[in-house]
Amino acid sequence: MLGAAAAAGALAWLALTGGASAGTTAPGPAAVPVAGEAPGYAVEDFNYPDAAKILAEKNITLKRGDGHIVLADCTAEPGLLEVWARSKDKICFRVTGNSGYLSLEIPSVYGVKGNDYATQVDMTTGSEQKTFDVAKNAWTGVGESADEQGREFMLMEIHTTK
Repeated sequence: MLGAAAAAGALAWLALTGGASAGTTAPGPAAVPVAGEAPGYAVEDFNYPDAAKILAEKNITLKRGDGHIVLADCTAEPGLLEVWARSKDKICFRVTGNSGYLSLEIPSVYGVKGNDYATQVDMTTGSEQKTFDVAKNAWTGVGESADEQGREFMLMEIHTTK
C-alpha cells in the first residue's frame, strides 16, 4: 500500500513538473493569480449605433439616445414619426417604449408628422433655441414654417412619451 502511494505521488510530481529531471526547470506558462482581478464593466454611452455609416450614407447626424427612437425605412410600416426637411427626403423614426429620447442634427426642418406618442422637438436657429409640440397623428409646422421670419432651423432633439 505504501508503494502504491509513493508511485501515485511520483506520477503527480511528474505531471506537475512536465517530466523535468531534478535540478532543471520545466518550461511552461507562468501561473497568474486571477482571484484579485475583477471583470471589466460594460458601460453604455448611449451613442447611436452605426452613426458614422448613417452620416456617410444618408447625411443624417444621429448622436445619442435611449434606444426608443430609431431611424426607420419610411415604407416599412405605418405609425412612424416623420420629419420633413428641405435638405432631405422624408426621414422616419420608429418609436417604442413608454418614452424616448434622441439627439441628432437635421438642418432645414419645416414639418413633423406625429404618431401615437406625445412628441416635442427641440430646434435651433443661430443662437436661438425653440421647442415645438407635435400633434399626435397629424402634421405640425415647426422651424421655418412656424417662424414669423421664415428662418431655417436645425432639429436637435426628439422627446416622446406614451
